[in-house]
Amino acid sequence: MNPTSLRLVAHGHTAALRRARFGGDDALDEGGRNAALALSPGVLGRRAPSDDTDACLSSPAAAAVQTAYALGLAPALETALADCDYGDWTGRSLQEIAGAQPDALREWLSTPDAAPHGGESVAAVHERVGRWLDGQRGLGRRVTAVTHPLVIRVAVVHALGLPLVTYRQLDVEPLAIVRLTDHGRRWQLRLSAPPAPVTG
Repeated sequence: MNPTSLRLVAHGHTAALRRARFGGDDALDEGGRNAALALSPGVLGRRAPSDDTDACLSSPAAAAVQTAYALGLAPALETALADCDYGDWTGRSLQEIAGAQPDALREWLSTPDAAPHGGESVAAVHERVGRWLDGQRGLGRRVTAVTHPLVIRVAVVHALGLPLVTYRQLDVEPLAIVRLTDHGRRWQLRLSAPPAPVTG
């Protein structure tokens, strides 16, 4: 059986992402939509995305679904790929929380088990995403999953068996692509450069 190949794609820019707001369900903004549409098939794979994917999954969030369609894929919704539930902080900016609840924000940033907003902790997101990732092993599929930066960060931590606190050291930009391949008892992280442009 072929190894399972996962391509995790961070959704494009939204107004909330640009303004460092927690959660919400914003659609892609104009820049995010244009950037997703401009992402060439060669960046995702050597052929058109739909030819290089057995299944496309997406977070239920509008930005993730729109990103998938912009890349030429028809996604099935996967709740395990949803963003963190930020509880009372949803829709509020990092700056606003820092001013109103500095101790709570400090706890959230330093302790993965903390959920001072009443929603999910990072540890809970890690557990949810880890279960989904483990469920992909041995299926022999090529899966493209469009999701959120935090989800990709904890997925990488889980795949590589790193301490959860290291998620804070991982930066995932909009439309970033992380490739994971199942090699029996372990996942392998693959970093690759985009193909050279076709000339002539």
